[in-house]
Amino acid sequence: MDHTRAPLVEALADYHRLGRYGFTPPGHRQGRGTDERVLEVIGRDAFESDVLLTAGLDDRLSRSGYLARAEALMADAVRAETAFFSTCGSSLSVKAAMMAVAGGQDGGLLVARDSHKSIVAGLIFSGVLPRWITPRWDAAQHFSHPPSPQDVRQAWEQHPDAAGALIVSPSPYGTCADIAGVAEVCHERGKPLIVDEAWGAHLPFHEDLPTWAMDAGADVCVVSVHKMGAGFEQGSVFHLQGGLIDPARLSECADLLMTTSPNVLVYAALDGWRRQMVQHGHELLESALRVAEEARRRLAEIPGIAVLEKELLCAEASHDLDRMQVLMDVSGTGASGYQAADWLREHRRLDMGLTDHRRLLATLSMADDKSTIDTLIDAIEAWRGQLHDPAPPRIALPSPSDLELETAMLPRDAFFGPVEAVPAEEAAGRIAAEQLTPYPPGIPVAVPGEVLDAAVVDYLRTGLDAGMNVPDAADSRLRTIRVVAGT
Repeated sequence: MDHTRAPLVEALADYHRLGRYGFTPPGHRQGRGTDERVLEVIGRDAFESDVLLTAGLDDRLSRSGYLARAEALMADAVRAETAFFSTCGSSLSVKAAMMAVAGGQDGGLLVARDSHKSIVAGLIFSGVLPRWITPRWDAAQHFSHPPSPQDVRQAWEQHPDAAGALIVSPSPYGTCADIAGVAEVCHERGKPLIVDEAWGAHLPFHEDLPTWAMDAGADVCVVSVHKMGAGFEQGSVFHLQGGLIDPARLSECADLLMTTSPNVLVYAALDGWRRQMVQHGHELLESALRVAEEARRRLAEIPGIAVLEKELLCAEASHDLDRMQVLMDVSGTGASGYQAADWLREHRRLDMGLTDHRRLLATLSMADDKSTIDTLIDAIEAWRGQLHDPAPPRIALPSPSDLELETAMLPRDAFFGPVEAVPAEEAAGRIAAEQLTPYPPGIPVAVPGEVLDAAVVDYLRTGLDAGMNVPDAADSRLRTIRVVAGT
């Protein structure tokens, strides 16, 4: 296929060249009706390119096939059979994949318990029964690793009627599962593997990065181009191969969730990024990996900062690591990751990719270079230099066994059933009716339908006092927790 072409980008250029005008949405009419004060901030070009896909960029029947051609080129670029674009992020894409595989199936779906909150939302929407795959816990680091092939095999042995399996790789921390091994275990049973690879859009384009899910044998994988690529926020693609998932069913499930007014800017950016990566991706990532290695080396020289790598890779930990994710343990300084992130934003105008009670994550991309890394390191050194007896608030960290909550109800039934808000100190022993999710990384500590325990409640409440963000709780301070009424 001709990867010098970008059908959606070219169509948008033609739209401008021909001076098209639509008596259709959007009502701002390519910025003509937009407040000048808004244009000064966002820019007129953004509004000029915000046009309809159908009866706009393409005709009313999409006869030019711009989107279909762009999706075919994307699939070819990453060695998939089919690709679907989404303007609602991987949060939509993974829900569509779950519904296509397990919707209406009594056996449920094997799901890694370290999954993102969007996957739990998919369980609530679809009514699919989760058959949890327990992650591997590192109690010393208070950290979970993706499940191993043996973990998945054990889950299949316990739940042989499940419709398929879903794992997350890479994790938000950059740790990766043995996808090839997990895929082999699933395929022994003739069952499909879904990989939430939201953090892995760049993986197909360089051999020194962790293995791309399609190359490893996954049946469908979901990527967020906006995370590690050069797309706009919400730009996502899901890729399909093999014969275990019906592409028509997958497309129809996506259509159930997809907006009928997709943003052409998001689609065109996906298309243009694919062309860029086919033509220049290896060179760009080669440089980015060198920059990341330099950042790791220099950050590790700062007193009290441990740049994690070998701690994340061993037989009982993760299979591989995306070294573009620079994960720092700052506990040796006496401070928390929350404190470090707040100082960096306030004093150096830098935002970090992820923080928790002891870690700080710098997510690097192919756009970073020596100048941005110098800025990061200078800021971390300045933070470390001004640090005197930080004394972060205590967080009551639960044990791995405390985090393995009993599932008493379907997430859907717990969420949509009768609920009541109870004081947090009375929530232990009750069935959760809402997600309780430290964000980032966005992995729920409690899922609707799980029986809360005192250790989890104490962890979340002390975490909030220390700087944790739990945005999806109805009571943002967790004075009360929504639970299933009468349980």
